[in-house]
Amino acid sequence: MVTELGDPTGVLVVDETGFVKQGKHSAGVARQYCGTLGKIANCQVGVFLGYASPRGHTGIDAVLFVPEGWFRDRERCQKVGIPLGMAHRTKPQLALEMLESALEAGVPARWLVGDEVYGSDGKFRRALAGGGQGYVLAVRSNEKPSTWPPYSAPGQVAVVDLGAAIPEDGWERHSCGEGAQGPRLYDWAYLPLRPGLREGWVHALLLRRHPYRIQEVA
Repeated sequence: MVTELGDPTGVLVVDETGFVKQGKHSAGVARQYCGTLGKIANCQVGVFLGYASPRGHTGIDAVLFVPEGWFRDRERCQKVGIPLGMAHRTKPQLALEMLESALEAGVPARWLVGDEVYGSDGKFRRALAGGGQGYVLAVRSNEKPSTWPPYSAPGQVAVVDLGAAIPEDGWERHSCGEGAQGPRLYDWAYLPLRPGLREGWVHALLLRRHPYRIQEVA
């Protein structure tokens, strides 16, 4: 993959998906959120690591997520082949392990992207920043990042409130790629919040707004 698709501007993509199950004997199966159905259901969940660059895209790693409740029944774990020494790991912890393996293998990546499952995990974000890995991660609207000079006064403000304070001339319209109906246009705003952990880095809030239904902001 590195030879065929590797590029310094490459992007690592972390995400999970669910596999619907009827029974209770598959490893890691439980009633949990299933992205395939968009609701809570009986399923297994896998965490996946993908890669995209100007040269193409592919999946490069995957691991099964095992809910914490499984580890309270070691006999059940043993029946399905889950090692006795294995402990529960969150989805961000699993993603970080796959990321470390990819980087050790020489996968070139300027950014890592993911949804709020990963963006709302402070330990995951700090591990990325501490390792020098740039990222763009979604967060929930009630997330309260720290603000700090020279960009803002010290404090913690919910991102929904930070976004509401952006003036209209603070938004720029850009396409995020071609869709079935042509360019996918959105309004974007970039708000620096505090210095990053590394010299020259900035911790910032990036907002994406629907161009017509302006109440729809991510």
